[in-house]
Amino acid sequence: MQPIIITGGPGAGKTSLLETLARRGYMTFPEVSRSLIREQAALPDGILPWTNLPRFAALCLEMMNNQREQAQRGTMPAFVDRAIGDICAYLTIGGEAVDEHYRTMAKGYFPTVFACAPHADIYVQDDERPHSFAEAEQIHAQLVSTYRELGYEVVDVPWDKKEERASWLLARLKQEYVG
Repeated sequence: MQPIIITGGPGAGKTSLLETLARRGYMTFPEVSRSLIREQAALPDGILPWTNLPRFAALCLEMMNNQREQAQRGTMPAFVDRAIGDICAYLTIGGEAVDEHYRTMAKGYFPTVFACAPHADIYVQDDERPHSFAEAEQIHAQLVSTYRELGYEVVDVPWDKKEERASWLLARLKQEYVG
């Protein structure tokens, strides 16, 4: 099955939403970039998005492609916390050219992308999330725009408690599969 993308700016509750889906028995995949940032920051010459965005994007591409391939082997819906289209958006935000290879690799996911907007009540800056809340909102807008340019339908996930968000998303998916 094609994996289902959950995207959105930093501080949008994506991780909590995916954890809720996992507790309900769905296959989920964590956000690649945050784990890569932790891993690379621990290295003396680590590759970080704010020091070498193109090389960091290449690392993300490999790991996200592996997640997609693993999800496609499953027999039930699988959810990914960000996907290859996010790389395209972040390259654009960073003023870097988006190679056609990234656009091609961004295909192969479920045709509807679920976008979670940043929410001021939960937004926290940290070493892996150095952006201000205003920047998080700009990132979110670029993510939505990029996924639409890539041919995906983007649906906003309403802000609510994580259990209600998960129920809303699953009900919407049921409509997509049936409709």
